[in-house]
Amino acid sequence: MRKIIHIDCDCFYAAVEMRDRPALRTVPLAVGGAAARRGVIATCNYPARAFGVRSAMPTSHALRLCPDLVLVPPDMARYRAASHAVHRIFADYTTLIEPLSLDEAYLDVTDATACRGSATLIAQEIRQRIRTEVGITASAGVAGNKLIAKIASDWHKPDGQMVVTPDAVADFIRPLPVAKLWGVGKVTAARLERLGVRTCDELQRWPRETLISRFGKLGASLYQQCRGEDARPVRAERQRKSLSVEQTYPRDLSDLGACIGRLPELWRDFEQRYLRAAANEPAHKAFVKIKFHDFAQTTMECLCVTPTPAVFERLLAEAWQRGARPVRLLGIGIRFPETASHAVSLPLWETQAAA
Repeated sequence: MRKIIHIDCDCFYAAVEMRDRPALRTVPLAVGGAAARRGVIATCNYPARAFGVRSAMPTSHALRLCPDLVLVPPDMARYRAASHAVHRIFADYTTLIEPLSLDEAYLDVTDATACRGSATLIAQEIRQRIRTEVGITASAGVAGNKLIAKIASDWHKPDGQMVVTPDAVADFIRPLPVAKLWGVGKVTAARLERLGVRTCDELQRWPRETLISRFGKLGASLYQQCRGEDARPVRAERQRKSLSVEQTYPRDLSDLGACIGRLPELWRDFEQRYLRAAANEPAHKAFVKIKFHDFAQTTMECLCVTPTPAVFERLLAEAWQRGARPVRLLGIGIRFPETASHAVSLPLWETQAAA
């Protein structure tokens, strides 16, 4: 039985801003892009959340919900410094650390000797050290696997902790919405709801073979997850090769105009993930992926240090011309340089076809 801790710093970017500028602690605060540039909220503090402001929300909508919202642009240098300080604390307890983003990581403390080997006490001590040494707060989930630990870390936010012992997993998982499971996005959640499945308890009633026939490999994973099972190990840090988002549409997008109309939504999702997960290094290439209605697929990419909506729109227009037919899936993303030495100024536009 593993001992897994999932640590998630509370409203990380906003927390760093409030730490460095105490006057911001009591006002609605968000970190994100400007509304005039189709920006998105990366994160916000809890006073802002009281108005309904949320991460990944368009900044323009956030300002309508909260006209007094204080909006600050991201300062990645300070956020990286805070992240490094947090990760140095992690390293005092285990070498099995799997970062998910600047502010979030899994820790396998199965063989740890600190705090008498107690995962619960280790999580408490880590959170206390983050509070005193870094000046921000973090929440933790403690469980026997990554799935339950990650869900549990969100249970008592902010500055909270949740422990799910092995004998409590069954009762913990049954009432959870299926949207909490790994791999279940908005489209899959809606598809499950149409099948009458909203909770893990309802999903448990479906035979494994039926889930596989309807959802493929994801179906096998859902069968295990809805029972609280997750055999994935905590993997030590490895170089990220790419970051992307994609969407499969319930109805095919009929033409290029319809595809371009979907770009703002994809961009907001991508920008949110890029701010959280990819801020440690610059991009090397931008790419667009298209899957046409007949499942033919094409990818168009270009050298690009700073991805923008305009870059993705041009890639999309060129990629669509290869098929010029209805589209069932769109994706946008970036590739990172293989080594830090590649992080240099590059020509903005050199396309490479990949049918």
